[in-house]
Amino acid sequence: MTRVFVCVLDGCGAGALPDAAAYGDEGSDTLRHVIERTGVPLPNLAALGLGEIVGLPLAAPRPEATYGRLLERGAGKDSTTGHWEIMGVVLQEPFPTYPEGFPPEVIEPFEAVVGRRVLCNRPASGTAVIEQLGDEHVATGRPIVYTSADSVFQVACHEDVVPVAQLYAWCEAARGILRGPHAVGRVIARPFSGVSGRYARTPRRRDYSLAPPGPTYLDLLQERGVPVVGVGKIGEIFAQRGVDVDDHTTDNAAGMAACSRHLREMEHGLLFANLVDFDQVWGHRNDVEGFAAGLAAVDAALAEWEALLGGEDVLMLCADHGVDPTTASTDHSREYSPLLALGLAPGRYDGAQEDVGATAFVHLTGEEPPLPGRVIG
Repeated sequence: MTRVFVCVLDGCGAGALPDAAAYGDEGSDTLRHVIERTGVPLPNLAALGLGEIVGLPLAAPRPEATYGRLLERGAGKDSTTGHWEIMGVVLQEPFPTYPEGFPPEVIEPFEAVVGRRVLCNRPASGTAVIEQLGDEHVATGRPIVYTSADSVFQVACHEDVVPVAQLYAWCEAARGILRGPHAVGRVIARPFSGVSGRYARTPRRRDYSLAPPGPTYLDLLQERGVPVVGVGKIGEIFAQRGVDVDDHTTDNAAGMAACSRHLREMEHGLLFANLVDFDQVWGHRNDVEGFAAGLAAVDAALAEWEALLGGEDVLMLCADHGVDPTTASTDHSREYSPLLALGLAPGRYDGAQEDVGATAFVHLTGEEPPLPGRVIG
């Protein structure tokens, strides 16, 4: 029986989109710049056509490889927009962002829920803000609320001051407040621990996304009885909709191990994974060497995944946006998604992100795609 494995390398963009300048991202080219800067060897990714995508003289692609770049047609450059588009929902308007912080109609109801005033309420680096305000938070119990260039409402609390369960409850309440014109893409719980001068995030982050505004290819597969397994933050991004098994992992190592396990165990269905460390650990911190090491780890895992594929299985590697660690910016970048695939018509294919979901749907059901997207090949 057919299996389709879609793995999103979060933030691994493949060059600035034509409208990148409007987003302040002209010249961003995440994968190319990381490879140029570090010279990291990626033989397995190169064999699928990585060099052809990024315009570097890497190894020639194998005859059976499919490779190209995928346009993000919707507005925005965040994870929610990108993942939804991969599965057939193209947003015409970007999620709201808050470069000046959140207005009173958002903050005051949230403060009423938590019973105290918030700290910060402005765009900030997540690691820097707990260094700057962690002591005051520990002394007062006031939650640290901050945002970024993306559409996010983030709440950071020390685990010894605010129990993680309480932080989650506050974030669920915030998700209910952030509706209508203030419907941010994600509310994110950001627990941290440690002592003054050595505060650090813990792995118990939790995301609360909006539900997609319409059906996705995940929903349609589930309706037809096709199993859908999500790895990483897939379940969170789709508000747990259209996912039969939510294998929530918090880093690349656990995510890649989970993918290997599911490929050994799954007989039929869609395995949809997100590898988040390129974004949350290396990209936003402009850690070029860490990013390169992460690519090398995926390259090694790819050899194992290929060995687990059957003759009718499909593998597609792609991205949701860029986050070029070689630029001055620490935010996402408006970039093409790479496409590296096996099990499809070989050769170059340039299309749009939603073609990934459409292709998965067709291979798993035999039906024509009813949502945006063309079959790759």
